[in-house]
Amino acid sequence: MPSRRGLRGRRLVKNRLRPVFLWPPFPEPAEDVDVTDREQLPPTPVDEHDKVVAPKAGGLMRSGLLVSVMTMLSRVMGLVRDVVIAALFGAGSGADAFFVAFKIPNFMRRLFAEGAFNQAFVPVLSEYATRGSKREVRELLNAAAGSLTVVLAVLTALFMVAAPWLVWVFAPGFGRDPAKLALTADMLRLTFPYLLLISLTAFSGSVLNTWNRFAIPAFTPVLLNLSLIAAALLLTPLMTEPAMALAWGVLIAGVAQLAFQVPFLVRLGLMPRPWPSFVHPGVKQIMVLMAPALFGVSVSQINLLLDTILASLLAPGSVSWLYYSDRLVELPLGVFGIAIGTVILPALSKRHAEQSGQHFSEMLDWAIRAVLLLGLPAALALAILAEPLLISLFHYGAMTDHDIAMAAMSLRAYAFGLVAFMLIKVLAPGFFARQNTKTPVKIGILAMVANMVLNLILIWPLAHAGLALATALSAFLNAGLLGWLLYKERVLVFQPGWGRYAVQLLGGSAVMSIGLLWISPDWQAWLGWDVWTRVAWLAALVVAGAGVYFAWLAAFGMRLRHFRMKS
Repeated sequence: MPSRRGLRGRRLVKNRLRPVFLWPPFPEPAEDVDVTDREQLPPTPVDEHDKVVAPKAGGLMRSGLLVSVMTMLSRVMGLVRDVVIAALFGAGSGADAFFVAFKIPNFMRRLFAEGAFNQAFVPVLSEYATRGSKREVRELLNAAAGSLTVVLAVLTALFMVAAPWLVWVFAPGFGRDPAKLALTADMLRLTFPYLLLISLTAFSGSVLNTWNRFAIPAFTPVLLNLSLIAAALLLTPLMTEPAMALAWGVLIAGVAQLAFQVPFLVRLGLMPRPWPSFVHPGVKQIMVLMAPALFGVSVSQINLLLDTILASLLAPGSVSWLYYSDRLVELPLGVFGIAIGTVILPALSKRHAEQSGQHFSEMLDWAIRAVLLLGLPAALALAILAEPLLISLFHYGAMTDHDIAMAAMSLRAYAFGLVAFMLIKVLAPGFFARQNTKTPVKIGILAMVANMVLNLILIWPLAHAGLALATALSAFLNAGLLGWLLYKERVLVFQPGWGRYAVQLLGGSAVMSIGLLWISPDWQAWLGWDVWTRVAWLAALVVAGAGVYFAWLAAFGMRLRHFRMKS
């Protein structure tokens, strides 16, 4: 029989070969531990909630494409939602009341959820995940979730009580119609809890994104559109006031979106047990970072409000022309720019926590190349196919030929700034990941001032298109300053190969543009076509343009593997 010493030796070898989960920054044991002694100890009970899975590196291009697909699905479902609401409710008082009742918590959501909170929370969480222990990560999640819940619960309760006054602030014209004001206030009491629910959903999504689980948060907005469509179709016949069905749809969507993410948090061992602690160091750090980020988000919203006010002083239809053209620009911006920005923030935050400056610079360089790869041809295609796109999507019912011509002017102005809009989405995380939220805000304020000055200069000769062009030019100023400061601080270091890449990109974009101009029929002809002919021609132009562009890139040596980047 083998000796006791031999058994001990085998156990030590077995212990070395056994895969061991290590949470950074725990080092491996300096010497082996005698498992014969350990086996005499009673097993420690493990709570399922205490199991934490470490973030794993993933491919940024794969993650970006995944988020792009999910974002595209969400935007398509949003378009379907708008069509259903327009068909059932038109532009009457009920629809007006709902849009205001939904706009108010949506505005607050941009402040507390996807905007300032996400920019402050993800870098801090990445730092804890990289440098801290499992216990410290759980404590941060519990404290942050509890503190966020308390603050938003108090705000929600106060605003539900003050609903009529809040409606008057956001829609003072409703004060002339007491019934409409009362209906909007009733809807707001149903929709405002959405702020609490969607903010907790954004919290959960930030955690999942940090652990490279991008698909779940990216798919979650689809549930809002599905809930509103279902509520409009199924609940409307049951309501005394039909439009109230939409308010119930928003509340249901908030519950569904939060509940959808919970199982994935549990599976990763990241489900928080909310317990407010405003003195927790991580929570205090998040609040410090949130303050300038909140101001920055507020500045951008004020900027949009001022643009709307100026547009309302122009010819009738100016606000709508800007809205329709902005909707088309938002599609590639969300699918390409925001998608890359979403996956790059946790990856950069992780590299900053690891003090890996070289990889940080390589990621920023990769992100710039990625958005240019799709952003530049998308901007050119929007400018060339402005009228065909607007006709195919919106030229029905009350939308006139003149409306199409006017909206095309602002669409081309917005398309001019599309690349800058996308660059902002990937350059700003270069500051947020380093827990610097003040610099992007200062640059944003400069861009806002420039935007207002340009508005006043360009509105006279170009009317509503001047407002769009001012937005585009100020975006270039914003992106340029962000990039220049990152380069100046040696945070952004351009990698080799930019000369060849520029030839590939510019050449492919030029060939695509020439091809689209050559084969696209005159836009006046589109006005007489039925919907299916328009869709068929538009699909053919998109496929032809994309085919020519990517064929050029392939012919000049560009391959998909050149864009692979580990997070």
